[in-house]
Amino acid sequence: MYITIFKRYLKLPHLFSLPDYHRIFNLANMEHESYMERNLGFKERRYIEELRILTKSTALDCLIDEKFDRIIFVIRAGDMGYAIGKKGDNIRRLQGVTGRKVEMVEFAEKMEEFLANIFKPAQILKYSCDDQSKKMNIFVPDKNDVGIAIGKGGCTIEKARLLIRRFYGFEIGEVFSEEGSE
Repeated sequence: MYITIFKRYLKLPHLFSLPDYHRIFNLANMEHESYMERNLGFKERRYIEELRILTKSTALDCLIDEKFDRIIFVIRAGDMGYAIGKKGDNIRRLQGVTGRKVEMVEFAEKMEEFLANIFKPAQILKYSCDDQSKKMNIFVPDKNDVGIAIGKGGCTIEKARLLIRRFYGFEIGEVFSEEGSE
């Protein structure tokens, strides 16, 4: 079994080298001084490698969310189609292998685009950051999008809190509707 996996690893094209990894993360965090250290444990590295073997796409980061029993992958920009697969087939296969729910977020170099990717399908109009307290508030167009942005049981807002804290060092405060704030 190990020889088969190793042979698969050798046959796959290396989509992404280590200097690219550091370049992407340094560009993403240049606009904020609070670069957060991301350490990947054994499980996270194993899940990233499993994703690469099954989908031929590159995950930049992996978070295991015990609260909602899920794995959140941050996928390299442009690889999201490979990661999802035809009709979500790759996600279903990965869920079968890991035994957990799998969620994927496409990485973007700008924080606005990354926030929009995290909160999809809810539309994000703007966000406000307080550099002193490192608190961030999110603004959506109407009250219906507030529920979508928060998610069932708070799962979407919790995913945003984990990813924004990990990549930018900010804490997400509240989600407001733009129509109610005017």
